[in-house]
Amino acid sequence: MRAAAFTGFDGPDDVTVQETGDPTPESGEVVLDVVACSINRHDLWILEGDSVMVDTDDLPFVSGLDAAGEVAETGADVDSVSVGDRVVLCPNQTCGVCRYCREGPENLCEQFSLYHGGLAEQALVEANRLVSLPDSVEFTDAAALPTAYMTAYHMLRRADVGANDLVFIPGATGGVGVAGVQLVDALGGRSIGTTTSSAKADRLADIGADHVVESSDTDEIQEAVTEIDEADAVLNHLGGEYTALGLKLLRRGGRMAVCGGTAGGTSEINIPRLFFGHKHVIGSTMGTQPDLETLVELTADGTLEPIIGNEYALDETGQAFADMQSRDAFGKLVIRP
Repeated sequence: MRAAAFTGFDGPDDVTVQETGDPTPESGEVVLDVVACSINRHDLWILEGDSVMVDTDDLPFVSGLDAAGEVAETGADVDSVSVGDRVVLCPNQTCGVCRYCREGPENLCEQFSLYHGGLAEQALVEANRLVSLPDSVEFTDAAALPTAYMTAYHMLRRADVGANDLVFIPGATGGVGVAGVQLVDALGGRSIGTTTSSAKADRLADIGADHVVESSDTDEIQEAVTEIDEADAVLNHLGGEYTALGLKLLRRGGRMAVCGGTAGGTSEINIPRLFFGHKHVIGSTMGTQPDLETLVELTADGTLEPIIGNEYALDETGQAFADMQSRDAFGKLVIRP
């Protein structure tokens, strides 16, 4: 089979399509014919050498978390899926034995990790991590769900967002940001998103953002959001200075879920503002398999329509990462092996 492998850590030029051996499933495993696999900032960090998960000893490395396709072959002791089943992979990898796996939710696992290997014609996966797809859900849409949408949905649950809540989403044109805007709208809430692009501001409004602030300056953003209203919740996938900003914008008792640090790994916050305001700062990583199952249901019934920025052949995987790197894309970028 063919796979789009990372052969170095200098960026998109280090993506090479190679011939590799066909996978053989062992007990509990499945070979998946990959029809679609979306890429994420997580993959790009690996490709740029910014991930501690992968080093030169792992090269060539096949990334890709979000694979959807058809079951091609099953190993022994697999009865949850059959050959020909349409499925999407939940990329969570857990130990299954620690107290957090036993008590849940699964993404608290002490050894929590992520699957890699979807950027190939076939992928070897754990059968119990596959979620069935109704015929009404396209593979491309399904491949958009696991990382960005699952992360955003879990953050919204952690922040207890409901109908009529006002949610501030900085960097709303990223994968998690776009997903957050759509999901807030689906939940009956209202959102304020930020972007630095006029064209993307229009797209945000089109997909359900109630207010869009076109700026990256935190003082300007604070002023604009304050004029709208206090936020009930904040979806913060940027970290850095946006954490302090989020605390300022939250109402008393408001909740901020934080899932990333692309704008910085540290933030200086006002402690009295935190405790006098009874505000909550909540860490959140990925989501759970039941979260993904819910997202598939929302897509199947038409409540959610994942935004696809572009689709690429396997040979164009390097270009897909170049497009992600340029930050010109809006919506998920999907490889179709």
